[in-house]
Amino acid sequence: MKKYKILDHTADIGVEVWGSTKEEAFAATVEAMFDLIADNKSVNAREEQKLSVSGADTADVLINLLREALYLFHGKSWLCKTCEILEMEEDKITARLKGEPYNVKKHQLKMEIKAVTYHTLKIEKRDQGWRARVIFDV
Repeated sequence: MKKYKILDHTADIGVEVWGSTKEEAFAATVEAMFDLIADNKSVNAREEQKLSVSGADTADVLINLLREALYLFHGKSWLCKTCEILEMEEDKITARLKGEPYNVKKHQLKMEIKAVTYHTLKIEKRDQGWRARVIFDV
């Protein structure tokens, strides 16, 4: 079940994601980004990538996590199906991503995400959990 919705944005695309915990919301953000790149249903969780990043604050940590995850696609031709946050602090995060290498015969690309932006970035606690909003440069 998708834990995000697409936000209309001029010349870019955004997502609003949710989770019962901040960790779930961050993991859903990574999964949503990859689902924008390629249909998540065609990706198998057969390989694992571990990412550890740091930042000045929680927002910076989320952006840096997404940037590192995006590098897996652009730099290593690898697609993520699932993301699990293993450790999280105010200034660092460790995540386990499961997926597989991009295969032109198997995976249909939907769009190219060039970069993760800070534009209108929002991470907030709500009554029913956490929400995050991220805009991607396409």
